[in-house]
Amino acid sequence: MNSDMKIMTAAQAVQLIESGDSIYIQGSTSVPEVLSQALADRGGELRDVTVYAAFAVGRCEAPYCKPEYKDSFNVKSLFVANNVRRWLADGYGSTIPAFLGEIPGLFRDGILPLDAVFLNVSPPNAEGYCSFGISADLAVSALECARKVIVQINKSMPFSYGDALVHVSRIDAAVEVDDPLVEVPTAVPSEIDTAIGRHIAEMIPDGATLQIGVGGIPNAVLAALKDHQHLGLHTEALTDGVLPLLESGVIDNSCKTVLPGISVASLALGSKRLYEYMDYREDLLLKDVAWTNAPFRIAQNPKVMAINSAVEVDLTGQVCADSVGTRIISGVGGQHDFMYGGSLSEGGKTFIAIPSMTEKGVSKIKPVLTEGAGVVTTRHMVQNIVTEYGVAQLRGKSLVERARALIAIAHPSVREDLDRAAAARFGHAYLRLK
Repeated sequence: MNSDMKIMTAAQAVQLIESGDSIYIQGSTSVPEVLSQALADRGGELRDVTVYAAFAVGRCEAPYCKPEYKDSFNVKSLFVANNVRRWLADGYGSTIPAFLGEIPGLFRDGILPLDAVFLNVSPPNAEGYCSFGISADLAVSALECARKVIVQINKSMPFSYGDALVHVSRIDAAVEVDDPLVEVPTAVPSEIDTAIGRHIAEMIPDGATLQIGVGGIPNAVLAALKDHQHLGLHTEALTDGVLPLLESGVIDNSCKTVLPGISVASLALGSKRLYEYMDYREDLLLKDVAWTNAPFRIAQNPKVMAINSAVEVDLTGQVCADSVGTRIISGVGGQHDFMYGGSLSEGGKTFIAIPSMTEKGVSKIKPVLTEGAGVVTTRHMVQNIVTEYGVAQLRGKSLVERARALIAIAHPSVREDLDRAAAARFGHAYLRLK
């Protein structure tokens, strides 16, 4: 371990936190759990500490999210993640709506002032740099803006190149841990996912640049691309689903304009195999999310294929992706950033991929969005909505044409009801299309 490192216990490290401070706690699958627990252990003596939490897959509920700490820690979520979701739903914390790519600017502009940052980092390399390379996203800007840098030195953290680096001289307190990163099981595509994946893959040309999300549908798309050539990767989240395409050479990044030959992401979440693949890999860069998600940078790449999901879609193409009615369940993330950037890319296409029905048998295509639902992607930006029944191409379509196209890919059991709702809403303009 570097002799300049200020090594101490977690309990000693969090003594740097004072009442009234604001802290950013790293997310993705690299939540610094040991530091988080040590912070919670001080709940009885701290007051009004603001905790900024981002997208995260925590091993457990955040330890500072307990009723007895309600006046100690004020959780402000930048993405409603699993480790704080119940706490926010119970009314103890709140969420800050923002495009993920614009949140670093809130730190840098001082709108969200930061006193401290908690990071989960690799052991230092020969030059004295530690990497927090599975979660560059907001952590890069948080590190830049925080007065106090407190880290877990974790031998399980891969060393990634790019922006997610911190020199030991910048670290105020370090705690040595051996804390395996959270693994996210690879979602096995269902028959419905596979059908959706095939529809999308058929519209993706060779030489395209991919932005792809997490889950069964994205994995189905990736599996259906195994015979493509010269694909590129410029995405927000890196998952196990891309590994077969990287290892087979289908993704070679040869046609990209931005960092050709290099895979680009802002965070990673997956298995130990993915994390080991990332370790000291020079053809993979983890970048500040303000950089990866900048729409005009995304648009510089040719044939950007942006593939995202939704909670529900209405008959005009409005997309809700962050809430169920008034209940916020996630965040906007990078959906808007990539939908906009993809639409500006030469030969680019954007997709909202959804099963026609929820697991409870409720249609995801609705006459109107559920009361209180938030619009993440507007009807003005949507290009393609995809279900297992096909693709509704909405670009350039009128509202009545959109309704007709969306009803055609809805579940057959609800098409008649949707048809009546469209006729009542749009009148003769809709009826004349029959």
